Amino acid sequence: MAPRSAPALAALAVGTFALGMTEFVITGLLPEIAADFAVSIPTAGLLISAYALTVVVGGPIVTALLARRARKPALIGLLAFFVAGNLLSAVAPAFGVMMTGRVVAALCHGAFIGIATIVAGDLVRPGRRSSAIGAMLSGITLASVAGVPLGTLLGQQLGWRATFWAMALLGLAAAAATAVLVPATAAYGTARAHFGAFRSATVWLALGMTALAFGAVYAPFTYVAPLMTEVAGFGPGALPWLLVLFGLGLVLGNVIGARAADRHLMATIVVASAAMLAVLVVFAWTAHSRTPAAVTLFVLGVVAYATVPGLTTRVITAADGNGQLIVSSAAVSAFNLGNAAGAYLGGRAIAAGWGYDSTPLVGAAMELGALGLAAVLLLVSRASARARTSGRPAGVA
Repeated sequence: MAPRSAPALAALAVGTFALGMTEFVITGLLPEIAADFAVSIPTAGLLISAYALTVVVGGPIVTALLARRARKPALIGLLAFFVAGNLLSAVAPAFGVMMTGRVVAALCHGAFIGIATIVAGDLVRPGRRSSAIGAMLSGITLASVAGVPLGTLLGQQLGWRATFWAMALLGLAAAAATAVLVPATAAYGTARAHFGAFRSATVWLALGMTALAFGAVYAPFTYVAPLMTEVAGFGPGALPWLLVLFGLGLVLGNVIGARAADRHLMATIVVASAAMLAVLVVFAWTAHSRTPAAVTLFVLGVVAYATVPGLTTRVITAADGNGQLIVSSAAVSAFNLGNAAGAYLGGRAIAAGWGYDSTPLVGAAMELGALGLAAVLLLVSRASARARTSGRPAGVA
């Protein structure tokens, strides 16, 4: 990584740290929030669903609206929305106001990561793009390891509203760091030019592969608490360090996957996805014993995030020119849509009476689908390359 790019990537990572913490910390504070607003915990859980759905739908739309804006002001403006959303949540007098704050904060999520991904890739030479994206996304992995546990602890000790005040301050810090450290760049062009990228079959294949490949991990991870307590036999007090263990796996996987994807992009995606398929199958067996379950949870974190820099890079490279901005934001939507699908399908398996230990197998089925799309993507890309070489039209690829 070039020394001059490191400060800018660090500033972007502060932003993704704040976003990752805001998205996930609420899971540990649902009982307190539900009690404060006199609603049930499942109703309070809608604050998580609303955030995720806003990211899925709002990310590409907000990104398109910012198409004519220069990158740096766009990033700072998005962080201002993030701060406003968290401030609204912190002072919310009613559950509906809290929901509004969550939606406002989520509106900046997909667009910020989408634009930051392009900025990170432009800071380095093309052969280092995945490493730069991995460095930018390291904020999310660090949020999983440190931000979410600390935010939960802060909310439990000082009240859940204190956590949202803290996240608003994090957003201000990220905005200041972006203003000082991220270089100024030009605007991207018109929204119509961006949406033209979706005429490419390779873009849709890459997005589908992304949703299935990473969504697979959320089939078991959504239900990690009962999986590790009721099936593996851990006590409830072990869950915090088990989540930290998983988070450490995410950090390690992000580093390994980014470096490998810079050398061999599709090979890294395929190998990491195949490894995740194997780990998920094994998890259905090891989940019945504490030590093997803990080890497998860590390894699952490694292989899961080893796919992320490569998947993000592959989505971007599936588009040309200005279209890379909108598909970068769409990649964030794909990750969130996959997570929601994994959680839903895992829940259906449990509801059908197959048990919590069936959720890793649900994830394995999703991962198998991702590998199938990867095979199709490789075939379409090679056909397109041969068509360009022979001078024939490349078709939909």
